[in-house]
Amino acid sequence: MKKILIITLTVAALLVTACGPSVKVQRVSTETTADLSGKWNSTDSRLVAEEMIRDVLSHPWLNRFKEKEGRSPVVIIGTMRNLSSEHIEMNAFVDDISRELINSGAVRFVASRDEREELREERADQQYYASEETAKRMAAETGADFMLQGTVKTIMDRMDRTQAKYYQVDLKLVDVETNETVWIGNKKIMKIVESSRFK
Repeated sequence: MKKILIITLTVAALLVTACGPSVKVQRVSTETTADLSGKWNSTDSRLVAEEMIRDVLSHPWLNRFKEKEGRSPVVIIGTMRNLSSEHIEMNAFVDDISRELINSGAVRFVASRDEREELREERADQQYYASEETAKRMAAETGADFMLQGTVKTIMDRMDRTQAKYYQVDLKLVDVETNETVWIGNKKIMKIVESSRFK
């Protein structure tokens, strides 16, 4: 009887193991479009950032500023709000925008509010703990000329197993000194998501 119980338990364990979930991992290029759920994803973030930064840098405000000031403008990213109906990792989107701005070489770029606080703490520490030759000066920060602000919104429509997802990203560039808006841009993405009848 004991032998039959052991054999039964062994067979049951083998069956559970054999029927368990299998995982297949495939490495792909980070440029690959992977739209599995129809939700906002890394491809959307990257493509929107690339297109919108190309647009903002192609408008007259940039040349007007360079002609007047004789230098490239300094830009900071302000608040980027997710007003959509789903979770969007806004920090990743901000990183994509920052990368495009910096790598363009057309503008200079300064740290965000949170990053500045950390840097200020470091400079304050250096006044006490670093040598006089290497300690960085206080009150020597580069001020931003323009702030880039934005929102991501969604409109959803559904009928039976088909869902339409409409994303709209709005960005605006504002003169920090005068509050003048010098550029407004938007990018729209439409996705049709069809769910299978069977799970």
